[in-house]
Amino acid sequence: FGSSLRLRCSQSAPASSDATATMSHRKFERPRHGSLGFLPRKRTKHTLGKIKSFPKDDQSKKPHLTAFMSYKAGMTHIVRDVDRPGSKLHKKEIAEAVSILEAPPMVIVGFVGYVETPRGLRALTSVWAGHLSEECKRRFYKAWHKSKQKAYTKYQKRWADASKDGSPMAAEIDRAKKYCQVIRAICHTQVGKVKLGQKKAHIKEIQINGGSTADKVDFVTGLFEQEVKVADVFSQDEMIDVIGVTKGHGFNGVVTRWGVTRLVRKSHRGLRKVACIGSWHPARVQFQVPRSGQRGYHHRTEINKKIYRIGKAVKDDPNNAMTENDLTEKGITPMGGFSHYGEVTQDWVMLKGCVMGCRKRLITMRKSLLPQVTRKAQEKIELKFIDTASKMGHGRFQTSEEKAKFYGGAAQKKARKAAEAAPAES
Repeated sequence: FGSSLRLRCSQSAPASSDATATMSHRKFERPRHGSLGFLPRKRTKHTLGKIKSFPKDDQSKKPHLTAFMSYKAGMTHIVRDVDRPGSKLHKKEIAEAVSILEAPPMVIVGFVGYVETPRGLRALTSVWAGHLSEECKRRFYKAWHKSKQKAYTKYQKRWADASKDGSPMAAEIDRAKKYCQVIRAICHTQVGKVKLGQKKAHIKEIQINGGSTADKVDFVTGLFEQEVKVADVFSQDEMIDVIGVTKGHGFNGVVTRWGVTRLVRKSHRGLRKVACIGSWHPARVQFQVPRSGQRGYHHRTEINKKIYRIGKAVKDDPNNAMTENDLTEKGITPMGGFSHYGEVTQDWVMLKGCVMGCRKRLITMRKSLLPQVTRKAQEKIELKFIDTASKMGHGRFQTSEEKAKFYGGAAQKKARKAAEAAPAES
């Protein structure tokens, strides 16, 4: 009956182009709330992020690594001039939010060779380096201090014996060169250099692209037990992807988790609910219906993050946050340190915008899978100013020297008075 009434109304309404003449109508359709592309919304198994796909291999290029591991330190903002001819922002100053990722050099300790099969990749052989650091070995144990710490000792002895005769593990290396199509390096972070209070290194396989299989194997074996810096893998103004785990928010209801509309105020038995969770038959709740549950701590890959700057460690460049326009001598660490993180002393990467996850979390940066041809991707970035004011409140000063200068030696005067008062009391 309702549909026939609607039909009659629509027929009787005058066909006018003027919007005011036609009657408004009740919507019978709308887009669904929340995306089904991210199901199931549950806590991830891959706490440290998983690189699910690597860029397509181009054998005409030199062998190179395609990803790098880093730790999220925090956020700040920068000021720069936009270089985008035709845009209203062209040659104008803008302030942008940036994320700082601390990226101490990774150590390469082995490689895995894969053969391509109709069902995907199959690991054929793996070769490890002659020596592993303690932080890498700790990853092989649940409780390092309770264990006998014998992991890898037999392999190390074999390596040492083989290196006396000639090149160690020659048979496995030749096998990889002969049969494998994909070579992935086994890398670990130097977690001790980042002050996280953690001793276990994070280990990942990172694909090597470029050159023939033999070139790849020679490239990775040449890097065994060597440090690889973030500047060797990425460059400024490059567009990259970041892989990590989002911040966890625990158990949430449907309004927060899916963004469904609240019910009317007087509705029976609560209003932050889904009014109808489905028809009588099928006698099940369908998976598309929003339900309460876990929100956050999901695995995510975010594409197209632009690198604004790659900074050196404090020991190499203590004033790594200076720019041509701002000659104040200062490092990237803000006054009082990054909140819930501390000081950035190692190499670091500045990315435009935000990055998933909480501070101290492992973030994997990966080369883009797509050719970056847009104007924004190819824009050259010239920073005018990097903010290093305190992140604990309304930071007024960029450096502690600037603060001392503003207060005019009040602290020294106070100390002098206290020193004078001490002998007078005695």
